[in-house]
Amino acid sequence: MTEDTPLRFDGPAAARWTLVLAHGAGQGMDSPFMTYFAETLGCDDIRVVRFDFPYMRASAQGGRRRPPNGQKVLLETWRSIIRQLRQDHVCGRLAIGGKSMGGRMASLIAAEQGVDALVCLGYPFHPPGKPDRLRTEHLYDLVLPTLICQGERDTFGSRGEVEGYGLPSAVRLHWVADGDHSFKPRKSSGFAERDNWLAAAQAIRRFLAQL
Repeated sequence: MTEDTPLRFDGPAAARWTLVLAHGAGQGMDSPFMTYFAETLGCDDIRVVRFDFPYMRASAQGGRRRPPNGQKVLLETWRSIIRQLRQDHVCGRLAIGGKSMGGRMASLIAAEQGVDALVCLGYPFHPPGKPDRLRTEHLYDLVLPTLICQGERDTFGSRGEVEGYGLPSAVRLHWVADGDHSFKPRKSSGFAERDNWLAAAQAIRRFLAQL
């Protein structure tokens, strides 16, 4: 592996699936959300790979928060990670995705890179409060198996909004009960955040097992 893009692995090296998960805009690969999904999914038939985008590594090294890199850098980072994994022969069937921004960037290069599946955790269908600024055009061209785990009341795309988009049959949706963008429910809902995380992880496991 190159030193400039450290990778973190959870799960057996001989797993049937390698699932690469990128972080969202505000927190890196070590956030509680990312750590939970990596450690919960990283066993048996799935090996999970995590990494930080360049701006997040710079934030950690410099001790101050930095804004995300531009789309060109984010996409090139994704391409580099996939190239590293393939060159080092550390992946069998390959799925990519991630949290919010990380998953969206993965969705933009998934077909180009010839991966086997796409998994998004809280896809940012539009900026909060701007439902007219959709980030969905490329999704209609997807033919590879895709799973999007989405909170029912996500401000980046709620259930009521997304169900009206007419997404292609390749895109499957797992609705997280009363969840926000990070799958956290309201206290009054009767649901718990960790139960929602577990349900989403189980949906991902079923999705990959069926392919």
